[in-house]
Amino acid sequence: MNTVIAIHDAIARRLMALAPAVLPTLARAVFAAVLLMYFWRSAATKLGDGVFGFISPSSGAYIQIFPKAAEAAGYDVSQLGLFHWAVVTAGMWAEFLLPALIVAGLFTRLACLGMIGFVTVQSLTDIYGHGVTGGDLGAWFDGASGALILDQRAFWIVVLLVPVFLGGGPLSADRFLTAQRHNRATTLPT
Repeated sequence: MNTVIAIHDAIARRLMALAPAVLPTLARAVFAAVLLMYFWRSAATKLGDGVFGFISPSSGAYIQIFPKAAEAAGYDVSQLGLFHWAVVTAGMWAEFLLPALIVAGLFTRLACLGMIGFVTVQSLTDIYGHGVTGGDLGAWFDGASGALILDQRAFWIVVLLVPVFLGGGPLSADRFLTAQRHNRATTLPT
């Protein structure tokens, strides 16, 4: 029995040594494969018309993010205020920029924290703004794993937490920039 435990412990030590390199890189790759285009397509639906669409969101953007306020305004989003415009515009930019930063591994921890916040607000908007309930909302520990909100988004957040704790990994812009700063610091005259 001691031999089995010793083998188990040796394997566990090797896996733990690999974790800081493998897990954040794998988490970013899974994010890119599963969620990058999801968020970019969602952001594209929020772009307004013309060259300045990135600062003049579409009506659909307001309806997606502030469904009850848009409905109260008779879907005339010009009646909504500066606060609504700022939130919708920031949300649209976040859907473009945060996933790009995560995939590149640039400011990875902050980008992942921002994305966790975004997913949380997105989920709350779906529940309270759009009235998602029942099977789409789901319930934990119910034996079903396909609910859009509680099941899927919990996995999204766990994937995003890996780089929050471990950084972007060895194949990231963060690692490259850190190495560059370290090289400059060691070559500067004292």
